[in-house]
Amino acid sequence: MEFTIASAAIILVPGPSVMFTIARAVSWGRATAFVTVLGNALGMFVLSVLVALGVGPVLQKYELLLQAVQVAGGIYLMYLGYESLKNRQAHTDELMTVTEAKPNFVKNLRQGFMVGFLNPKAIVFIAAVFPQFVDPAGSSVTSQLLLFGVLWCCLAILGDGMWAVVVGHSRDWFVTSAKRLVALRTAGGLVMVVLGLIILGQVLLSS
Repeated sequence: MEFTIASAAIILVPGPSVMFTIARAVSWGRATAFVTVLGNALGMFVLSVLVALGVGPVLQKYELLLQAVQVAGGIYLMYLGYESLKNRQAHTDELMTVTEAKPNFVKNLRQGFMVGFLNPKAIVFIAAVFPQFVDPAGSSVTSQLLLFGVLWCCLAILGDGMWAVVVGHSRDWFVTSAKRLVALRTAGGLVMVVLGLIILGQVLLSS
C-alpha cells in the first residue's frame, strides 16, 4: 500500500513524462497523447527490469548498500524537486506551440519509449526508491523489484493517461495560459521535495 501511494504521488506530479504527454495532448489530442503514454510506460518497464536484474542481487547481499541507495534516492528526489521549482517557467511557450508534424503511431510510440527510459524521475524512483519498499525477509529482492516495476508501469498508464484525456478534452484551457503549466510544475516540485524528505526520515528511523 505504501509503495502504491508513493508511486501514485510521484507519477501524478508534472515531470518529464507528464509534460511530454501534455504537450502531445495540446498539439494533437488525447489519442496521440495516449500512444505516447503507452510508449513511456514500456520504456520505464524495460528500465525497471534492468534495474531489478542488475541491482536486486547486490542489494539483497549488502543491507548497508541498500540503506545508502535509499538515502541517495531521497536526496536526489529533493534535488529534482528543487530543479523543477527553479525551472518551472522554462519552455512553457514551446509546450503550447505545435513545432512539428504529427508523428505516426510507431514514431510516437518510440518517442514515448525514449522519454520513459531516459526520464530522470523514473530512473531515480526505480533505482533508488523501489528498494525503500523491499522486505528483506520476504521473497528475493529481484522478484520484489520486478513486481514493483509492473505496478509502477500500470500506475503510470493510469496517471499519465488521465493527463492525456483531461488535457485532450480541454486543450484551449491549457494553451491560453502559461501560468497553469507553471502552477503544475510548482506543485510537482514541492511534492518531490516532500517525498524525498519522507524517504530520508524513514531511513534514519529504521537505521
